[in-house]
Amino acid sequence: MRAAAAVLSFVLGIVMAPPQPASAGVSASPLPGGRAAYVVSQGHLEAASRQNWVRLGSYRFAPDGTVTAALYLWWQRHPVARQRTGLVPDAGCSTKAGGSRSRPRTCEVLTAGGFTGAPGESRTGTYTVSGNVLTIRWKIAQTWTEQWYVRPSPDGKLARLDLKYSTLATHGYGYGSNAAPGVRRAMSSVRAFPGSLRQDLTSWAGGKLVTSGDQPFGNSAFRACATTTSCLTYLQPSSRGACQKSGGCPKYGGGTRADISSIQYYLTKISNSDRRDTLWHWCTCLAMERGEFCYTGNSHVKPLMQIIDDRGAFRGWVGVEASFSTTGSRAADMMAVFRITDFH
Repeated sequence: MRAAAAVLSFVLGIVMAPPQPASAGVSASPLPGGRAAYVVSQGHLEAASRQNWVRLGSYRFAPDGTVTAALYLWWQRHPVARQRTGLVPDAGCSTKAGGSRSRPRTCEVLTAGGFTGAPGESRTGTYTVSGNVLTIRWKIAQTWTEQWYVRPSPDGKLARLDLKYSTLATHGYGYGSNAAPGVRRAMSSVRAFPGSLRQDLTSWAGGKLVTSGDQPFGNSAFRACATTTSCLTYLQPSSRGACQKSGGCPKYGGGTRADISSIQYYLTKISNSDRRDTLWHWCTCLAMERGEFCYTGNSHVKPLMQIIDDRGAFRGWVGVEASFSTTGSRAADMMAVFRITDFH
């Protein structure tokens, strides 16, 4: 809460080959699932590795058989600090009194380093679709191939990518539609989503992989903010098992008060012009152990990309966790690849 490290280091450090003209050996190809725009999360997560990575961003497919990726990359080889978003939830959804049992603390929301800026990685490639299998060959100096199963949603408004094979990634999710890349839904729509959002996740922490599936995500439990409408908050009232099992709260871990055994959750929009959101959460008792109101330790930062269907409706997120340890210990990093959606 993982291909040998030397090989991974070489592959990820390669220089992108110069792009070739679209007409050079590229034939027309049907769009995967009939959709041009996908949001994608993927990662290399291996228990024995300390050079795991996660990527989050978008794939854009063209009818001429070319594909373009714009991605954020977080890699244990180059860990980055958490980044301030500039957003502080107002008093309508947070509190400056630490003893509140219904509202999280008034703290500036953090996200993974670099996520408030433009994607740091772009590449081009070619793709083919055969039956329900999408194959992508990226135009870089080293061989990099991906294969995904393409699945249509039951309502016909969305397509899903299930990772079949990748030269580099071990886990991945993708969702696509024909909605414009700039289409996103407000936090009010996220909170009011009428369907059942559920999470599938593979996480890495302390040299261990944990996979969990079909976990409910209670979007309706979040509180809307009065003026900072781009934010939702939720104080999970009792999580002693989750917060105290690691022994990180020796002084406050045995308490039964809701404000001590709680988890502080913040769900925030990052951009008005694209699909970026972020989820930030941390155990209240960990802040109390440090004598802090807002926790500055190893909180969970989880960049998200909204899944939008053909109608422009919100359908969840693909996301990653890129929480690098503040102590500099790679064994204490927390990384994950996940999806939260009604279409599994």
